[in-house]
Amino acid sequence: MKRKITMLFALILIATTGIYAQGMQRRTVPERVKATMDKITTPLNLDASQASRTDSVFTDYYTAQMKMFQDAQASGNRPDRAAFQKLMQDRDAKLQTIFTADQYTKFKNEVEQTLRPQRQSQGNQ
Repeated sequence: MKRKITMLFALILIATTGIYAQGMQRRTVPERVKATMDKITTPLNLDASQASRTDSVFTDYYTAQMKMFQDAQASGNRPDRAAFQKLMQDRDAKLQTIFTADQYTKFKNEVEQTLRPQRQSQGNQ
């Protein structure tokens, strides 16, 4: 009986670990762009031209972001916060040329928060 309980516990632990590991996989750039566009197109009432140009901006942004993270990981360092903020500023400057003033304000005040990944609190923080 004790062996069965131990085996059951081990099976549950393995299954839980597998599920958790799958959730930690990063999405590809096209997946991230699609998710972003799904979240912002309707609330900002983007027309076809704005949506197309915004898609390009986010593709460039996520590609550069992924490269920054990969370079940092390869070098064993953390990503440079200043470089990341510069990347965001460049993205925002491009978006300002695409969006109307009202759309950009709504993007910064409401929509942008939905784009940030929700971090689960961990015991060591």
